Amino acid sequence: MSTADLFERFDVIDVDTHVTEPPDVWTARTPAYMHDKVPHVERINGQDVWMCDGNRLGQPGFYSMAGFDGLMPLKVPNTFEEIHPSMYDSGERLKFMDDQGIRAQVLYPNVGGFGNAYFMKMGEPEVVKECVRAFNDWVTDWTAADRDRLVGVTAVPFWDIDFAVAEITRCVEAGHRAINFCNQPQDHGMPALASRHWDPIWSVAQEAGVSVSFHVGGGSMGTQLQDTADMGWMTNFAKVSSLIFLDNMRCIADLIFGGVCHRFPELTLVSVESGAGWIPGALESFDWQWRNGGVTVEHPEYDMLPSEYFRRQIYGCFWFEQASARFAIENYPDNILYETDYPHPTCQFPGPATPAQYPRDYATGALSSLDDATLQKILHDNAAAIYDL
Repeated sequence: MSTADLFERFDVIDVDTHVTEPPDVWTARTPAYMHDKVPHVERINGQDVWMCDGNRLGQPGFYSMAGFDGLMPLKVPNTFEEIHPSMYDSGERLKFMDDQGIRAQVLYPNVGGFGNAYFMKMGEPEVVKECVRAFNDWVTDWTAADRDRLVGVTAVPFWDIDFAVAEITRCVEAGHRAINFCNQPQDHGMPALASRHWDPIWSVAQEAGVSVSFHVGGGSMGTQLQDTADMGWMTNFAKVSSLIFLDNMRCIADLIFGGVCHRFPELTLVSVESGAGWIPGALESFDWQWRNGGVTVEHPEYDMLPSEYFRRQIYGCFWFEQASARFAIENYPDNILYETDYPHPTCQFPGPATPAQYPRDYATGALSSLDDATLQKILHDNAAAIYDL
């Protein structure tokens, strides 16, 4: 089998990629008097930097590393001129996808945070609302280049339930096919996912027929990245990037043990960029403790085991695992999705860590032992059903 076969034989849907937001996302969609208060790009010491009301939000180069000859934070693209246009231009992204053999991509943010919590730091409430609306409007505009291939995901302002419900409704009507929710809201002073506080969110998503994404890194990433001790920033970044998978394990546990799956049986839930190898072991543990911990004594209404709730409505994503991914796929072939994480530092595109590996090389090497019916599910059918593609 050639290295191109899997991507030639299947219409691959990449369920987790990111867009490097172009400089005018917010300034083009908010009143002029707000332009210093909303995210905008300033060139500081030769580097493009996202600024908001005098506060530094980060550099676009940090999350635009695919194919770049450097390691974060030592060497990153300094300006947009050094960032490949497929990372911020929708037409170029479609050309890139054609070149790579990828049929469709699901798109996630950077500046607002992977769980949207960074929006909360953008100033007074009305400015924050304008920032959220502007971002979601930009997603609508960006995906208009081809809505069958570029899948828009709504940034949900979880700190304001009424605003969140209204924004979900507005964006679904505009063509968004999923919503992005914080995986660890308790890290931001809000109730945990198990709380009925969030039921209006799950209700509107279920009624609209869109999935809820829980992307890793929605919790207090800042605290974790600052806690470098004696190991160094880069080493700690690798550690944190590994351990944040556990946040989504806790996220799924909250959704199941908290009764969200039971109360909303038609709600689709997706654990994004969190790997898949841990899923069988976690669910085996959940089932064991469920049986032996008296769950059904306290909640006799729960009529399924955790693994059964998972099979019915929860999905996990993988992009670099080998044997552990195959084991998860063999156990849960209807619940596993394929991603690339393009263009983040850990993505499956050439860079210092993987100098000659493209997604199609990885997929063929890791997955070619699986039968075609299973490959069809994980590379296309599961995602196509979730995102109505």
